[in-house]
Amino acid sequence: QVQLVESGGGLVQPGGSLRLSCAASGSIFSSLQMGWYRQATGKQRELVAVIFSGGSTNYADSVKGRFTISRDNTKNAVYLQMNSLKPEDTAVYYCSAHIIGASYWGQGTQVTVSS
Repeated sequence: QVQLVESGGGLVQPGGSLRLSCAASGSIFSSLQMGWYRQATGKQRELVAVIFSGGSTNYADSVKGRFTISRDNTKNAVYLQMNSLKPEDTAVYYCSAHIIGASYWGQGTQVTVSS
């Protein structure tokens, strides 16, 4: 069982930055594929970024060059650095963990980009 707790969301002006953090429980963190997803009001949940156990990453086209996902296996944590934020980035952001046969989700943290 893996428990995930996100933090770092909030209100930010367009062009600003936020850093989301996700703390994971359990002893298998380094083996997990970790990801950030988001869901805007009235829309489906979408993948934002993923980081694999080996450290390679993938990003949604809409965030490439603006967002950076990273992980610290010594702290059982994954981060999402978000720069040059746009109003369309407004959503609830969810941390996820995946291993063969199981997926885990955090409770989500609200990010609002507005002037």
